[in-house]
Amino acid sequence: MDLISTLKGSLLENFFPAGWDLKKIDDCCNNPPEQITKRQSWWNKNFSPLACDTLEEFNAKMGHEIALEIKHCRDKKREIALILPVGPMGMYKWIIYFLKEWNVDCKHVHGFNMDEWSDKNGNTLPSSNPGAFQNAMENVFYGPLGNLTVPKKQRNFATKKMLPEYPSKISALQKKGAKLVVIFGIGRVFHIAFWEPHFAEEFKSATEWKKQAYRVGAKLHPLTIEQNALTSFKSRTTLVPCFANTIGPGIFLKANKIIGGADGTLGRGMMWQGMSLWVTLRYSPNIWITSSFMPTLPGKLFFLKELAGPLKPECN
Repeated sequence: MDLISTLKGSLLENFFPAGWDLKKIDDCCNNPPEQITKRQSWWNKNFSPLACDTLEEFNAKMGHEIALEIKHCRDKKREIALILPVGPMGMYKWIIYFLKEWNVDCKHVHGFNMDEWSDKNGNTLPSSNPGAFQNAMENVFYGPLGNLTVPKKQRNFATKKMLPEYPSKISALQKKGAKLVVIFGIGRVFHIAFWEPHFAEEFKSATEWKKQAYRVGAKLHPLTIEQNALTSFKSRTTLVPCFANTIGPGIFLKANKIIGGADGTLGRGMMWQGMSLWVTLRYSPNIWITSSFMPTLPGKLFFLKELAGPLKPECN
């Protein structure tokens, strides 16, 4: 007995996105842990998943990778556009540490927050709200950088007004030679930013889906709400908005480099991101599994080794 064999007639029968192949998802998770980094035919030749033993190792290595990109672009007098997540977050203190150690200012950096909570019309939380992504970014990254920080006019947040300006701003930067680096986490429903799997049913082809640059007032999947209740809102589901403004594949699939992170362990053997990681690496590109496209891009995906499993129940 498992979910697939008992799904019919249950409250979950029509819960999961229509395009999900649950058997294929399960098969992705049924590999031995030591095979998680085994290269797949659809991976970019310059894509690598990298295991980390501890959370601090994960944070430091991911932070170093991002700081190094900022430094390299500064050294080459090249501008850099960073797509920035609020989750994972631990790497930001290390980005700051390395930039300060190297005395690298960020006048050449353009920051674009990938998403923000909203209502169905795209109106966002006030930037002073503790749950707002803009608030988090100002407090953990831009503020602590001090005199090395990114100029305010080059900080972009996914508000109803600013998000529609992202495509033209990023395109203009890339035409001038800027490097686009997408930093990301992976959602419980395999989203990148808040580009949810159920959006796929709106498009007739992958080509059309890939053109979508952003969405204002995106309707979130219930599993996304619960993921964030657990990871960001101290389990308080009632505080989590049901909508968000988000970038789409028309932006994140244009990355010159990606730097991803999966750190979703909860302690005492519990985790929420093991399935998300395995499916990202094994499903093969499919518009119902947004994160499945990320291995087709050059870059690195750091992950906690514990997430590799084995993804089977244990008696503790």
